[in-house]
Amino acid sequence: MPKQRRVIPGFGLSLGFSITYLSLIILIPLAALFIKAAGLGWREWMEIIGSPRVIAAAKLTFGASAAAALVSAIFGLLVTWVLVRYSFPGKRFLDAMVDLPFALPTAVAGITLTAIYAPNGWIGEALSKWGIQAAYNSTGVFIALTFIGFPFVVRTLQPVMEDLGKEIEEAAATLGANRWTTFRRVVFPLLIPALITGFTLAFARAIGEYGSVIFISGNLPMKTEILPLLIVSQLEQFRYEAAAVIAAGMLIISFALLFLINLLQRRLDWQHR
Repeated sequence: MPKQRRVIPGFGLSLGFSITYLSLIILIPLAALFIKAAGLGWREWMEIIGSPRVIAAAKLTFGASAAAALVSAIFGLLVTWVLVRYSFPGKRFLDAMVDLPFALPTAVAGITLTAIYAPNGWIGEALSKWGIQAAYNSTGVFIALTFIGFPFVVRTLQPVMEDLGKEIEEAAATLGANRWTTFRRVVFPLLIPALITGFTLAFARAIGEYGSVIFISGNLPMKTEILPLLIVSQLEQFRYEAAAVIAAGMLIISFALLFLINLLQRRLDWQHR
């Protein structure tokens, strides 16, 4: 039997380039990180990871990232619904504004958010009258992480929602379903896998965010210090092994959480087939 020829030639060469590229960009740097962290013993690992400062930074980083990703998922679904389902003046401008956090340098975003939400800022001054401080605390961290994670949800949901069309909604209406029932029983279940993907991307992006957070958080140890800032502070003190240990621990926890989220997404995909 003659060997079946591939439609697109060069699989072996392209696979080799792909593996080489992934190795140089991802695998080798990660391996170097763990090799550097392995220079310390298990007891030193536990002392660094279990220190109160690292634990406080980890709680703030992962907690604020999860909360920001959840809020981005909720309001991202709403914004995507408006952009896909309705036509109105300024729609293209609003659609372009969604991508602003992608194009804006994170340091510029941090300075801008701080200027707006600081106690003397436009929004911060109004909130301070109600006794709400939106900057230099954990709330500021949450605002910055929501800002940088929101576009991931919208851009993940948008093509899926556009492919759904209005036919399924019209079919549900002909069977007697009202608008809320149609959305809850027909449309929303089809959007759940994409929504989880958007949440995962926003969550992963928020965990490693640095530039937009350091200005608005206040960087107070044990209070508003995030893990990326703690890693940078260790590097500035020439404690490279300690920085590698914190980064490796952060990577392990992030990978475990993302694995669980992807596993949940696969199960939902399987149930909807």
